[in-house]
Amino acid sequence: MVRRVAVVGAGVSGLAATKCCLEEGLEPTCFEQSDGVGGLWRYTDQAEEGRASIYRTVFTNSCKEMMCYSDFPFPDDHPNYMHNARLQQYICKYAQHFDLLRHVQFKTRVTKVKKRSDFSVTGQWEVVTQRDGKEETAVFDAVMICSGHHVYPNLPLAEFPGIQKFKGSYFHSREYKEPEKFRGKKVLVIGLGNSGCDIAVELSTVASQVYLSSRSGSWVMSRVWDNGYPWDMLVITRFRTWLGNILPTAISDWLYVRGMNRFFKHENFGLMPLNRTSRKEPVFNDDLPSRIACGVVVMKPNVKEFRETSVLFQDGTVQEDVDVVIFATGYSYAYPFMEDDSIIKCRDNQVTLYKGILPPRLEKPTMAVIGLVQSLGPIIPTADLQCRWAVKVFQGRWMSLCWVKTYFLTTLQTDYITYMDELASAIGVKPNVLKLLLTDPQLALKVFFGPCSPYQFRLTGPGKWSGARKAILTQWDRTLR
Repeated sequence: MVRRVAVVGAGVSGLAATKCCLEEGLEPTCFEQSDGVGGLWRYTDQAEEGRASIYRTVFTNSCKEMMCYSDFPFPDDHPNYMHNARLQQYICKYAQHFDLLRHVQFKTRVTKVKKRSDFSVTGQWEVVTQRDGKEETAVFDAVMICSGHHVYPNLPLAEFPGIQKFKGSYFHSREYKEPEKFRGKKVLVIGLGNSGCDIAVELSTVASQVYLSSRSGSWVMSRVWDNGYPWDMLVITRFRTWLGNILPTAISDWLYVRGMNRFFKHENFGLMPLNRTSRKEPVFNDDLPSRIACGVVVMKPNVKEFRETSVLFQDGTVQEDVDVVIFATGYSYAYPFMEDDSIIKCRDNQVTLYKGILPPRLEKPTMAVIGLVQSLGPIIPTADLQCRWAVKVFQGRWMSLCWVKTYFLTTLQTDYITYMDELASAIGVKPNVLKLLLTDPQLALKVFFGPCSPYQFRLTGPGKWSGARKAILTQWDRTLR
């Protein structure tokens, strides 16, 4: 019988995990190595070891109606996309509203998580923590790992010949905080992800020239979509998902590429993905195309070789007098506190987890990894639903003994609505559109044709929230406000 649960990390996933445990009558203890909640969204002037790090000007890529906790909407007067400081305030309010802080042990680092000797019978874990130089060991019935995947920088220097003889400075984007120190310099940013594009655009206001190098290209989307509405409220709908599933692949791919090219033709800007029909997460940047058009950001292919003061690219062009190189090359997924690192296998972005949550090599399903999946949808409601699902599994509500033989998610990338509905169906909280059509047609139409906002997963079943229907019917009002 699961009673005591250890939660590693007090970011958006860890707080959701703590709340879900409390709602199901469990006793969570959340360990957070910093002195505050928020995880990734808690900005600091210096990158801290073992913690995610963001730059000063980070804004959200998902709008407030799509990225909120499913039973805790943002205030009406908040902008649709938020600066990290405002999102951090919201996270703190969430923790206070549901009285979660008393279950968090701050300045406490988890140093080891290991199975107890009788794990095959009890499913229990030994968790070793460190605080003020003192070590403590405690036994828990289950563990929820909510430490995120933007902590350990991926710096593949071996893939860049000559980097050792390069006389300029170079570092991972994790270390970047603000642009002023790069005034008047020539800067090369490597990596066409969200961080790489944001940093390139921001530096273009102070640097003498910015070069943005990409190996495989990427789709670039604007936060502001048709008629000025948030992109995700128009794109992430049940209707569009249904349409994508019933259309032939060729037509679906054609529509996808056409939609991505609706504002500008990517190949004209040197941005076209090598795999045109890839559904990998696009980049969100409202300014990059105009920065390229103005010449202050110049697109470049992959780097072939570094020289002392110059860079040779794959297309044979050479850029002289480069002062700084910023590697926006992503992160590695690591869990150094796991005594047995085979429990959560991370290799080449491939992670084998049941439903993207449970490690499969366990005799008892008493460990959950929260927030490791990536989709076109927002992480907060995804983590929230993952936690609700995991807690039900811990309690043995519906878990089959042969779960190891069933469906696994072996990549971090997944379709948002399909994945959310799978978890929601399992715990009885997926909205039944046909039933709604008979009982509440107004709501049914909003649920099917409107944005698949998090409130949909609080309409019915365990964890039902009385404000969910009203939140769905008024979501566009808050957006316009």
